[in-house]
Amino acid sequence: MLIDHVLAHGLDTKTVVMGANVLSRSGGVFADLFPGSTGVIVADENTWAVAGDQVQASMAAHGVACDPPIVYPGVPVLFADDRMVADLVGALSDTSAVPLSIASGSLNDVTKLASHITGRSYLNVCTAASVDGYTSFGAAITVDGVKQTVHCPAPRGVIVPLDVMAQAPARLTATGYGDLIEKVPAGADWIIADELGLEPIDEQAWAVVQPPLREALGDPAALAKGDLAAVEKLSEELILSGLAMQMCSSSRPASGAGHYFSHQWEMEGYGRDWDPPLSHGFKVGLGAVAMCALYESVLDLDLSHLDVEARVAAWPTWGQVEAHVRALQSDPVIREAAIAQSRDKYVPRDQARARLDLIRERWGAMRTRIQAQVLPARVVEEMLAEVGAVHHPSQIEVTLSQLRRKYYQAQTIRTRYTVLDLLQDVGLLSHLVDSLFVPGGYWYDRG
Repeated sequence: MLIDHVLAHGLDTKTVVMGANVLSRSGGVFADLFPGSTGVIVADENTWAVAGDQVQASMAAHGVACDPPIVYPGVPVLFADDRMVADLVGALSDTSAVPLSIASGSLNDVTKLASHITGRSYLNVCTAASVDGYTSFGAAITVDGVKQTVHCPAPRGVIVPLDVMAQAPARLTATGYGDLIEKVPAGADWIIADELGLEPIDEQAWAVVQPPLREALGDPAALAKGDLAAVEKLSEELILSGLAMQMCSSSRPASGAGHYFSHQWEMEGYGRDWDPPLSHGFKVGLGAVAMCALYESVLDLDLSHLDVEARVAAWPTWGQVEAHVRALQSDPVIREAAIAQSRDKYVPRDQARARLDLIRERWGAMRTRIQAQVLPARVVEEMLAEVGAVHHPSQIEVTLSQLRRKYYQAQTIRTRYTVLDLLQDVGLLSHLVDSLFVPGGYWYDRG
């Protein structure tokens, strides 16, 4: 299995046990990874219901002493923010026990960061094929109202019980699918950064994520039915994506501009109070459709004849960029964070010519590589629909005008260079985004 090959790279994660009926191995894995340690199970009422008794019995069967479990309410759904992390840090500070989380996205991230803060590692038991963060190097946490990846080690071990995950609510599998499919345009974003020498592709990490990606996404109908073989492929690719992030100490192998649509909505709190809350993967999947639609327009460009002198003459000052960000971001917390991110990636006019010359010089090779990477937006939309994921903004009560604004906001909230930044650099971001919403444009036709 590719996972075993990747684990040989000396990552934080030493063991991944994947298969049906593997919950009984939890105690043995814990004992091997943390010999002589006391454990403490961290779960919520939902995850405890599907795996808690079996994990607890396995710990006892393998002679692992356990403190009383920490079980959070199942309703409302736990939100991964700094307050939740502080709560778990407080609970863990009363014990030297090693956490064993039974968790999917949010609780896994909270346990990951709380374990790091209290100076220990942990073991995670997955409960749904809903995220790629199980084995990622950091924790996705909202801190002071701003969604960010907080650096901390991945779990030392992961148990992936495919039978449990295949029986999870279909919406959780669909949200994992949405998280995964964004790696298609994210790969194109990385190609652009690679061609411009801004963030060279790590060939090992790329090989872990991209070659198996199409097969993992290949049978959305089977995933919607909870087919065990399809869930195995999806789960393996989600685990691999997290391991690739460990290899790079960065989310670059698994996250591009499509993720930033989700980050923007999450910082705004959009859908947080829904029942169930609007998931990260549903928002990311819609972001993937949005970015694939934009990439179709990008591939029609010929930047090999870019008028560099005209663009340098029109290059915005930092003051103009800041004013633009302020106009886009009405929430003061998001606004200040976006200004800081935008300031860090701003290129002054006296350095702009070198960037633009490189774009013009590399466009042919860049375009060829992008064309081989991306999928048509309608194909992505159809795949998401088949798995039961969000694929159109109307499904989450977002208007086309609001979606249009998200393209511009997404460009401001991270320093990572994506196609949104490329288009901003060449002065075509507004033209291409707006063209998607007029007659003949992708979103106008899908409205």
